[in-house]
Parts: sequence; C-alpha cells; structure tokens
Amino acid sequence: MSNTAIVVALLVGIAVWFAVASRLTAKPWENREQKGDVGVLHMSPQRIGLWVFMAVVTSLFALFLTAYSMRMHHSIGWCHLTIPNILWVNTAILLAASVALQLAANAVSGGRRDATRTALVAAGTLSIGFLAGQVLAWRAVGPSLYFVQGSPAIAFFYVLTIVHGLHLLGGLAVLGRASLRFAGGAELVDLRQSLSLCATYWHFLLLVWLAVFGVLLFL
Repeated sequence: MSNTAIVVALLVGIAVWFAVASRLTAKPWENREQKGDVGVLHMSPQRIGLWVFMAVVTSLFALFLTAYSMRMHHSIGWCHLTIPNILWVNTAILLAASVALQLAANAVSGGRRDATRTALVAAGTLSIGFLAGQVLAWRAVGPSLYFVQGSPAIAFFYVLTIVHGLHLLGGLAVLGRASLRFAGGAELVDLRQSLSLCATYWHFLLLVWLAVFGVLLFL
C-alpha cells in the first residue's frame, strides 16, 4: 500500500471512529427544544455549523498529509524529521485537556458548579500548556527560516503543527468566552450547549493531532 493510501485510510478511519463515538455518546434528550412542540428533536444550528467546520478542517489536513506523503515519496534525498521528545508530552497534555473538557460538559449537565469550575480551569490550563509545548518543539526542530528552506520535512512539520495550533487557539477563544459567562454567574443550563460543543471540538482536535503525529512519526 502506498504512503498516500495509508494517509487517506488513516484519516477515513479517524473520521468514521469519531462519527460512531459521537453517536454512541449522544444524548438526544438534551437537544429538545425548550419552547415548542413536546417531543421534537433537533440539532442546533451551532452544532451543525461545528460539524461542517470540522469536515472542512478534516479535508484541509487530509490535503496537507497527502501532500506530505507524496512529497516524501517523490523527493530525492528526503531527510526524515527527528521528532522532538516533547511531542509525546504534548500529546498526553492534549489528551488530558480533552478529558477535562468532557468532564466539564458532564458537570454542567449534572448541575455541579464546583466540578464545572475545576474542569474548566484544568482544560484551559492544559490547552495553553499544549501550545507552549508546541512552541518548545518548534524551537527544538530549528529556530531559523534557513532550516525550513533547507528541508521539506521540517517545512511540513511547521505547517501542520502551526495550523493545528491556530485551530486550538480559536477553540480557546470560544472556551474563554464560555468561561467568562460561567464566572459571571450564568445559569449552568445556559452553558450546556457551549461546553458540549467545546468538548466535541477538543476531541476532534485530539484526533487530528494523533493523525498528524502518527504521520510525522511513522512515514
């Protein structure tokens, strides 16, 4: 099997797993309209928008990873990237952040304000820690533009990790706004959808990172 096929198969597998996992953990009773006919189930425009956005991001990373594989396969004298050890730590941190956000979403659904506060602080701190760790990884790989120009592998490393980091940074902006509402005394029921969407997005970014890390590590 070609490297390109491996990349595509990996991304398709992740997408299928994510869709199945979301179905298994879905709580349709939480999406009932607060006003209107009883028993009507719907998916909110915000959730639909998030899924569309994640589909676009998946396509973007699929193109990047396919280009990485093709460039490596057809390049003469391709120099494989030495993966900084801190990326293993960063992966564990992002996993913990994803778990913390899921705990926050669960705590909101259960009406547990103290648990929600703890989970939000943990999720935000861990996410910022992941980004800080990525900066250290960039510095470890090569601090100057010369290295990027001299090695396609390093250039792809910067592109993939920076684009992923920017998407996480955007998620942090949304999470920060929800956290401010929480700190301002907003009712937990009003935060349920926001934190649920944030948790879904963090799970998605974790899976994307695992795909990126796997390609950088094994191809």
